[in-house]
Amino acid sequence: MADANIFLVGLMGAGKTTVGRALARERGLAFFDSDHEIVARCGVSIPTIFEIEGEAGFRRRESCIIDELTQRCGIVLATGGGAVLDADNRARLKSRGTVVYLHAQPQELWLRTRHDRNRPLLQTADPLRKLEELYAVRHPLYLETAHIVLETGRQSVMSLVAKLQRLLDERAAAAHKSA
Repeated sequence: MADANIFLVGLMGAGKTTVGRALARERGLAFFDSDHEIVARCGVSIPTIFEIEGEAGFRRRESCIIDELTQRCGIVLATGGGAVLDADNRARLKSRGTVVYLHAQPQELWLRTRHDRNRPLLQTADPLRKLEELYAVRHPLYLETAHIVLETGRQSVMSLVAKLQRLLDERAAAAHKSA
């Protein structure tokens, strides 16, 4: 029943939460955002977690949340941008649902995130360069994990969701044929 779950991966600013929420609404599924779950359970912001526990502490919390949420059925999960750094997370995501990589170039992501102060990794003198560095490391991991790659570009959320619905339905039909 893993196909009942849809997991969104991609860099910060790719639209995982926005697209995920809309996709869940369209498909009648429950929506979760791993970052929001961490904040709700800790009672503090992600920048505060980074400040107190460092990135390693945050990643441990993230892995626990992903393990827990991916065991549910009938959900859309927006993961944090760095979730794919952990091999166990990649394996859980890939085996417990359909993984969709929302792909965008660093320049586009920078335009979307440049005013957001809630992204600790971008609190640097050159956030675009940081996004390029993150992209270089994470892009191959997103590709390795994803069943579907969706180019986000400058499309509206609803056109992205419609395109994603078609891709998910095509994948399900192909899987049904081969079964």
